[in-house]
Amino acid sequence: MNAPYDGDRAQGTGGPAPSQGTAPGTPVPGQVPAPAPAPERDPYVQDAYDHDPYRSQDLSAQDPVAEVLYDRASHPPPPPGTYQEPGPLYAAPSAPSYSPDPHVWAQTPPPEPDGPSRHLPYGDHATTTQFVGVDSLVTNASDEQLEPDAFAHLYRDQEAAPRTPAEEAPVAAPAPSKPAGRASSLLKSSALMAAGTIVSRITGFLRTLVIAGAIGVGTFNDTYQIANTLPTMIYVLVGGGALNAVFIPQLVRAMKNDSDGGQAYANRLLTLVVVLLAGITTICVLAAPVFITMMSPKIASDPQQMDVAVAFARYCLPTMFFMGIHVVLGQILNARGRFGAMMWTPVLNNIVVIATFGAFIWAFGGFTTSGVNAITVTAEGVRLLGLGTLLGLTVQALAMLPYLRDAGFKPRLRFDWRGHGLGKAARLAKWTFFFVLANQVGLVVVTQLATWAGSVAEKQGHPGTGITAYNYALLLWQMPQAIITVSVMTAVLPRISRSAHDGDAAAVRDDISYGLRTSAVAIVPCAFAFLALGVPMATLLYAGSGSGAQNIGYILMAFGLGLIPYSIQYVVLRGFYAYEDTRTPFYNTVIVAAVNAAVSTLSFFVLPARWAVVGMAAAYGLGYAVGVGVAWRRLRARLGGDLDGAHVMRTYARLTGACVPAAAVAGAAAYGVTQWLGSGVTGSAAALVAGGIALAAVFLIAAKRMRVEELNAMVGMVRGRLGR
Repeated sequence: MNAPYDGDRAQGTGGPAPSQGTAPGTPVPGQVPAPAPAPERDPYVQDAYDHDPYRSQDLSAQDPVAEVLYDRASHPPPPPGTYQEPGPLYAAPSAPSYSPDPHVWAQTPPPEPDGPSRHLPYGDHATTTQFVGVDSLVTNASDEQLEPDAFAHLYRDQEAAPRTPAEEAPVAAPAPSKPAGRASSLLKSSALMAAGTIVSRITGFLRTLVIAGAIGVGTFNDTYQIANTLPTMIYVLVGGGALNAVFIPQLVRAMKNDSDGGQAYANRLLTLVVVLLAGITTICVLAAPVFITMMSPKIASDPQQMDVAVAFARYCLPTMFFMGIHVVLGQILNARGRFGAMMWTPVLNNIVVIATFGAFIWAFGGFTTSGVNAITVTAEGVRLLGLGTLLGLTVQALAMLPYLRDAGFKPRLRFDWRGHGLGKAARLAKWTFFFVLANQVGLVVVTQLATWAGSVAEKQGHPGTGITAYNYALLLWQMPQAIITVSVMTAVLPRISRSAHDGDAAAVRDDISYGLRTSAVAIVPCAFAFLALGVPMATLLYAGSGSGAQNIGYILMAFGLGLIPYSIQYVVLRGFYAYEDTRTPFYNTVIVAAVNAAVSTLSFFVLPARWAVVGMAAAYGLGYAVGVGVAWRRLRARLGGDLDGAHVMRTYARLTGACVPAAAVAGAAAYGVTQWLGSGVTGSAAALVAGGIALAAVFLIAAKRMRVEELNAMVGMVRGRLGR
């Protein structure tokens, strides 16, 4: 009887070689034909049909931090030929040398391979390249030295003839004891920037608390808020957005291509910003009454409030000059691998402003005792607050100069702008300008309506219902987004951009899905926490501002659930930016701004003055909900009709289902505590603690029963690290 797999059984048996003169491929009598050579294995489709290629059921493999920092595109699988060849089909498998032995408690670990175990990009050697984790980064960050050119690795893949490992001399030096190299430098820079952002956010929030304690949250603070918002709006409109989106990439390119390392281009850009902002600032200071009237016709109709608002504006408007200087100098440092200065210097601004308003409290008393307003405030008080605000931005900008000197950059004025690419960069910025313009138009509409409603409501005995309350609630509401979603997407965005450049729509889809689901684990509970505990949060934080703190809490509750579409919109738009599409985000922003302005106007005319701004806060989230629907459909079409919607929707639905009972229990607990202890500082703190514990406990129990994979992975990761 014929044996069907004789050819397989003959593999490796060392059969006789073909006789001399036999043509290749001619069968030899009595000899089993050699099997045909196997086709070359494609490393990029390995595990493509595996049941669980990414180990989604293995909680120990789902480390959100490791998943974010690991870049599949930068670390491809090993090249063909490095895999172990399969053995004979019917041969007994050999016993592993280091298999678990139930009779031995501590096993001997397998030895490390002598040679490289993976193929790395850019011609790096696996024997000398080190990969560090977050723990090593935090432990040894102070010992790390930055390389001279932090952006050199971005252009190595553009070299005419990339080197291969075979062309380089072998390196046999042992690995150093301290983590070094580009990976650790990048992680250190990311950690430094994240820490600076968090500290800046915290000190900025403390600044709002001190301002509220000094001048309250009513119409007098509204005049300061409008004056302090004007320079930011004008700066972002005339050049801030374009500076970040267009000119900075040009600066990095000049560093690579120019013989002087981009020094001349950076000085030309700095000179252009200085001249442009100096002229615009001068015009705006002279036209301060016009801008105040545009921002708030209600304030302009009151002569005393108008005088105070114009005085504040003329102190605050020059800050936009220093904003531009700070951004340009910071980006020049970033292009040279110095990332910390731009993130940490805003902390100095916050400290100066906190000290200024603290001095105002020391000189004139807190708002609860002084009751200061536009009529009773003195010229010295206005001058103190205005000069302190201007001094804060000045210190923030000038603090960059020592870092520039340390980086080897010498700033000087250069007016030879023609023929050096600045005009081309300005033409590329048009869609960014329109994007910012749409945002600013919506902000102007909301500011006009909120100041009008707040003025009317304060006369009816309801302070804290104007633009100040709106801005303070918005600042608190945006903190989870700034800390969580932005941190996740900052790490994922380079991977998305590389996949988009390679035309890998599936990888872009997977990374966006990962960003949405990972951020949702924290964003969705935070949104329901604002809804359930907004009032005790505000009454505790803004207790020094008087009775208006409770109205801030109502506005925070109205913002609450809008945090979910706000976060989703941020992640989805990163997909368009990865494809270098700025037109679609512009159209999407127009839709969001239009819905926000329309619903805010409706709230102003339909709701009582006390609740008008609460309706405007709800309109903010509604606008982003509509924008998410439009952006989602466009990005899904861009990626071939699939955006992993079922998986994402299932995650958000389960998290929402777990948060609904948790928010109900937390709200009931907080309400009961405030009824028992009152809404003062003690009662608000107790209500916030009781409600927070109830919300966390119910949410974790419900989410576990609903089997939210992302939350279970995060809990498993935390347990694993705590159990080390």
